Amino acid sequence: MTDILPFLIIGLTTGSIYGLAAMGLVLTYKTSGIFNFAHGAIAALAAYAFYDLHAMRGLPWPLALLLAAGVLPALLAVLLERMARRLADATVTMKIVATVGLQLAITGALLAHYGAAGLPFPDFLPVATVTVVGLHLGLDQLISAGIAAAAAVAFFLFFRLSRLGVRMRAVVGDPDLLELAGTSAVAIRSWSWLIGSWFAAVSGILLAPQIGLDALLLTLLVVQAYGAAAIGLFSSLPLTYAGGLVIGVLTALATSLVAGSEALAGLPPALPFLVLFLVLLVAGRRLVEVGSHRPAPPSAPLLRPRASRVLAVAALAVAATVPLFAGARLPVYANALVFLLIFASLHLLVRVSGQVSLAHAGLVAVGAAAFSHLAVGTGLPWLLAVLLAGAVAVPVGAAVAVPAIRLSGLFLALGTFGFGLLLERVMYRSEFMFGTTGTLPAPRPEALSSDTAFYYVLLAFAACGMVLIALITRSRLGRLLRAMADSPTTLSTLGLGINVTRVTVFCLSAFIAGVAGALYASTGQSATGAPFTAYASLTWLAVLVLFSPARSAAPVLAALLVTVVPAYGAGDAAVDWMPVVFGLGAMLVALHQSAADRAAPGNAATGNTGRARERIGAASAAQERLHRTANRAAVAAAPTGDRLRITAGDGEGTER
Repeated sequence: MTDILPFLIIGLTTGSIYGLAAMGLVLTYKTSGIFNFAHGAIAALAAYAFYDLHAMRGLPWPLALLLAAGVLPALLAVLLERMARRLADATVTMKIVATVGLQLAITGALLAHYGAAGLPFPDFLPVATVTVVGLHLGLDQLISAGIAAAAAVAFFLFFRLSRLGVRMRAVVGDPDLLELAGTSAVAIRSWSWLIGSWFAAVSGILLAPQIGLDALLLTLLVVQAYGAAAIGLFSSLPLTYAGGLVIGVLTALATSLVAGSEALAGLPPALPFLVLFLVLLVAGRRLVEVGSHRPAPPSAPLLRPRASRVLAVAALAVAATVPLFAGARLPVYANALVFLLIFASLHLLVRVSGQVSLAHAGLVAVGAAAFSHLAVGTGLPWLLAVLLAGAVAVPVGAAVAVPAIRLSGLFLALGTFGFGLLLERVMYRSEFMFGTTGTLPAPRPEALSSDTAFYYVLLAFAACGMVLIALITRSRLGRLLRAMADSPTTLSTLGLGINVTRVTVFCLSAFIAGVAGALYASTGQSATGAPFTAYASLTWLAVLVLFSPARSAAPVLAALLVTVVPAYGAGDAAVDWMPVVFGLGAMLVALHQSAADRAAPGNAATGNTGRARERIGAASAAQERLHRTANRAAVAAAPTGDRLRITAGDGEGTER
């Protein structure tokens, strides 16, 4: 017990801060219906702002604290409230992408400006130690835990007893009724975003002295509040704070238990995401999403099928000539072909079937590791090893699809995000994947090992992958996927199993992603998990949505932006700021798409949300059958010699 007690106290101190951050996250979600994926980035931004003002510019720490934890969150709250208002009835994907884009923009800006190396955070609280039951505890840690606990209790009392707190609860229950009572729901939501941003900022500043200034680490530490929010079922503030304490204690105890084990070193930081994943699976249908959202509206293809085929052949011809002019940049274009497969597999999930996966980088990593084990460890032929690497990723994709059976929308995205982080933190270092060294050898085919020859191998795989996805999209399965994206309830009512369809599309996407991972490893002749972090999954989703107006060409443009454009950039500084461009672009596209969907004639407001109108100028299949039946009946009833003009559903007619 004496050995465990220090870890218990450490867990309670950090868990109190997690609970405070999670309470702010749950508050904004309950009142606006927008789950703020940028919550951790706000915490990191406040910590860096305090460091910049106090350590670099010499402001007294109370003034720096006031600006970083008071004024800055207020400005961000205004931005977030306006964003939430425009996304109020947007699709689930756009709600997720908007805040993910903001997170990428903030985190990318911090990394580009301050660098990726950690910075020492200035001590502004007393650093003396005190002895409690024989343990030497840092006074700054006790003060941090006390501040977080006091803020949590004060807010709970405020939420229960004050008039503004009562109105916040009312806006959660029935915002329209609150408006009828003469209280602005927008103003109440503004206060919620302000308090939530304050809690995030305070959490970041209190955590920074313990871990130092690291944008990604700070962001992910506050993201651990997702597990606390899940324990509170994303609704109960007291349970959410208690969940933060549980997360902190479990993480600290796991740290003591796995001490000395290099293979399990990633378990303690991954524990909150294990809790998140398990709670989402157990709670399942009991979780109810806050706010309203609509399915993706119908969208006409940019080109007719014949024009699309001509353009695809032309693009293939241009790609075949790349070795003639690429020169030393040929490996860059080879990587672009691999990322084309990655984005195409993600496009199949997000665009075609309407599912959101934030674990896609993990599937690519599984393919890369499996390829090395198969090609090098067992000596299988190169082509067979590539295909089997894709097959190995299929059961992992099925495991990612398990939340899709019980969850949808936001909770599905959170479940896959937790799974991806779990995979990254625990499995990447295991012998099943990249081992303790983190890098494995990955060969190229012996007869085609030169850069030029291997480029054409990758081009063949990319072309086959795109053809496969096109065939899936045009098949009966593709129609089921579009119907599931449009209205899964209707699909289930018709007796078609949506669970089987969901698992199928996740497995297909995983196979293509696994093959892409094998090709990525073979391109660099080494397999490593470093490029395939959970942060990469967020970036890929944002980039794909950035080009969503391009429809089926989005994977091509996304691959070029991620790989080729930085190679022709103005230098390292421009490359460092690329994530900011990705994030802001995705956020603006999400906001614009939400406004366009609201104004579209085929949105939910007009009662026409079917995807049959994706065909240019075509009515739904049921309407076409009805008009054909009416035409035949009219012709049969017409007097001999009369000429009838039968009007079809599209406004055109034929004389009989």
